[in-house]
Amino acid sequence: MTLLENVQAQVKASASVKEALLADAATLEKIAAVAQLLIDTYKAGGKSLWAGNGGSAADAQHMAAELVNKFRLDRSGLPAMALTVDTSILTAIGNDYGYQRVFARQIEACGCPGDVFVGISTSGSSANLVEALSACKAKGMKAVALVGGRACAMDAYDYVIHVPSEETPRIQECQTLIGHILCDAVEQSLFGTKNCPEV
Repeated sequence: MTLLENVQAQVKASASVKEALLADAATLEKIAAVAQLLIDTYKAGGKSLWAGNGGSAADAQHMAAELVNKFRLDRSGLPAMALTVDTSILTAIGNDYGYQRVFARQIEACGCPGDVFVGISTSGSSANLVEALSACKAKGMKAVALVGGRACAMDAYDYVIHVPSEETPRIQECQTLIGHILCDAVEQSLFGTKNCPEV
């Protein structure tokens, strides 16, 4: 395979996952339900907390930034936190309680009843994300899982969005799309179409 053929194959593979997502009415309905959950949370004065490991940590930070700053509209910031950014907190919890507690401990400290936690994982089996669910339940928070195509431990979350793929890069690409959809839905619902470019 030439480099050009490889490029073409990668683009086709990414597009095929998005086409499969578009054809999956049940999953699209779940995305819409999570969008409504976030909208209702913000209308009630709550916030969203985001977390993941590795590339998914970057995705969590990305989506929190879109909400705190802006997605497409000039508007007031929305409260969102990525639980992956403070190295002192992460290393303190990891050292004292174990890496599996790095998100649960922060949820216990910063989460409030009515908030939403979004856990992002390609495998759906990360111990720290699995353990975060118990902390969410104790706090009266809803938990949303963005995961790959396989059944996984994070299927116990309140809302589970499965990307129809088992390839890590394809899952991550689609999770970014889903995150953008959620951010756009929140922004449009809360702030209208002012200053919004044509889509």
